Amino acid sequence: MPVGEGHRTGVGAHRTVAPPRISPHVLLFALLFVGGTTFGVWTSQIRPSTRLAALLATAAHLTGLLAGLGMLAMLLLMTRVPAVEHGIGADTLARWHARGGRTVILLTLAHAGLAWWAHSAYNHMGPVDGLLDVLGYPALAAATFGCALLVAVAVFSARAVRTRVSHETWLRVHLLTYVGTAIAFFHQPAGPDLAGAPVLAWLWTFLHVQVAVLLLWYRVVVPLCALRRHDIRVVRVYDETPDVVSVLMTGRGLASLDAASGQFFRWRFLTRRLWWTSLPFSVSAPVRDDTLRITVKVVGAHTRRVKRLRPGTRVLATGPFGAMTARRRTRRKVLLIAGGIGITPMRALFETLPGEPGDITLLYRASDSAQLALREELEEIAWRRSCRVHYLLGSSRGPDNPFTSAGLRRLVPDIGEHDVYLCGSPDMARATLRILRRAGVPRGQVHAEVFDA
Repeated sequence: MPVGEGHRTGVGAHRTVAPPRISPHVLLFALLFVGGTTFGVWTSQIRPSTRLAALLATAAHLTGLLAGLGMLAMLLLMTRVPAVEHGIGADTLARWHARGGRTVILLTLAHAGLAWWAHSAYNHMGPVDGLLDVLGYPALAAATFGCALLVAVAVFSARAVRTRVSHETWLRVHLLTYVGTAIAFFHQPAGPDLAGAPVLAWLWTFLHVQVAVLLLWYRVVVPLCALRRHDIRVVRVYDETPDVVSVLMTGRGLASLDAASGQFFRWRFLTRRLWWTSLPFSVSAPVRDDTLRITVKVVGAHTRRVKRLRPGTRVLATGPFGAMTARRRTRRKVLLIAGGIGITPMRALFETLPGEPGDITLLYRASDSAQLALREELEEIAWRRSCRVHYLLGSSRGPDNPFTSAGLRRLVPDIGEHDVYLCGSPDMARATLRILRRAGVPRGQVHAEVFDA
């Protein structure tokens, strides 16, 4: 039986109970509520004054509270709590984390600068003497060092720098976020906004402890328990195209992972060069008979090492993650659009989405036929399920671009009646969203997960 082959699923097929999910609106409301409470704490302690030092100190207190709260929120977004990942989507969380991180760094720098200025003005010191005096306090010296670590992470995360360093270097530097946050935290309960309010200081500490527990639980304990329970190991690595490989894995009780088509895991292959790196790859076929499969494009050092994996290599899989599943569906007809290696989650959805003949259509975008991975499987699924698959080959630049709104309407005349699932590179996804909008597809019918580099 071909990899991924299974029983045909009808529209009325039984659906499993959806896992708990936290919607974006609920999470944003919770963050705004805590932020509003923090602002209220700040306003309740304001004492009217026209002195420069007092005004600077008041501004320093506000930016410090918001920076501390913002850093806590950024860590919460990356805890990998399943209810949050399933309800919001890992790509959205990553974008919130990136954008919020820049704001937090600016708030942290503003807090440090204002506090330094306020201290110098209050004690009638010059900038250098004021800085040296601040560094004489152990808690403030530690906070300054923590701030410096966070700034270093921000510099390495800037696109202009990140594209020039290896992923391994970026990852190692990014781990300093935890160190910087922990060091900077210790001066917060002793700060003027919390030191005089024991209940608030306790609540502030409790929030930080809760996030730390979630981080340890979902990023360390849960993966290690899964490693022991499922004992996933590599069975075979084989080529799909010259630069795409599939990794077939087997384990125990993999059905209990509840991995839906369209989702991905974060994989740690326990070899000397890969064990410390978590790699996000979608499953490219439904989980069946305790077998998992991912399909990977070889584009860098990590993926080259994946291509060289040997049978028997142990695998730590965390997940599943991702919200681009059949539960997003709102229409009977579905159009799947894949660009390049984005075919991996689309291939699994193409096989498993319920539908009658003609309800499911797949568009596969690639530069040429040599880049079409999993083509034989896609055509076998299309034949077996009476679905349609179209290959759109060629450059996206110039008059011969095969992917336009007019061309899309010719291939799928009733496209406005379809749900659209989209997976591809950021540039391809942005272009496709514009094409879909011109073709008359409402934004609410488009389901996509796009990860910016």
